[in-house]
This record gives sequence, structure tokens and C-alpha cells, in this order.
Amino acid sequence: MLSIYPACFFKEKNGYSVVFPDLNWLATSGKNEKDAYNKAVECLAGYLYVLKQDGDSVPAASNLKDISVDKVAEELEADSKDAFVNMVSVDVKEYAKAHFEKSVRKTLTIPAWLNLAAQEKNINFSQVLQEALIAKIKG
Repeated sequence: MLSIYPACFFKEKNGYSVVFPDLNWLATSGKNEKDAYNKAVECLAGYLYVLKQDGDSVPAASNLKDISVDKVAEELEADSKDAFVNMVSVDVKEYAKAHFEKSVRKTLTIPAWLNLAAQEKNINFSQVLQEALIAKIKG
């Protein structure tokens, strides 16, 4: 399902800042307009993905015509010169499959005796490695 939110793009010295007024002033930036838009898609996808994972409600999106870039700029104490509002859209489920949930193959080396013992016990190597890495990271 496509999620679409208005975002305010502000021209900066070194690129663009992007702010989503409907999403607690969620913000990102990019080195140029295209990069800023791509970062906005990534930012939007990540934010909505985490909301859904946590079971939080997803805020409704405003209509494009209801967003005043001047009011947003005033709230942020930013310059509205060369600023504009654009809709940013992403299919969060598809984006998550491609970027957040995608598995990667890793090659590892273990002693032969350990490999044999684990296979005899039908141990899932991938699951054990994931659990160990998560424990180590949280650690």
C-alpha cells in the first residue's frame, strides 16, 4: 500500500533539508534536490515501518494544499526562499522487503568437529548466528 505525505524542501548552502510536518517534524537532508527526495523516501519508509512494528498509530497525511511552507519555515525559524512542498510516496511493505528485511549471505569458517556436532543435533546455523549477533549487539 502506498503511503504519501507532504514534505517541505528547504534550499540550504550545501543542498536541501526536508521536513515532514505531519510526522512530528521528521527531517532529513540531501546534497541536491534528487538526493534529498531519495533520502526523504528512505526516511519516510523507515519512520512508518518502525511505527507499524511498534504497533503505534500512523498519523493521517495532510492535503498538499493545506501545507504552508511559509508557516513551516516560521515554525522552524528557516528561510522559505526557494522552499517548496512536494508529496513523497513509498510502499513501506515493499521498501522494507528490499532494504530492512532482506537477508544477506555470509560465509564463515568453523572447526570440522563443531560442524559435525551441530549437524547431528539439527542446529540451524543461520538462526544461531543471528541470535548470537543480536545478543552481542545488545550486550
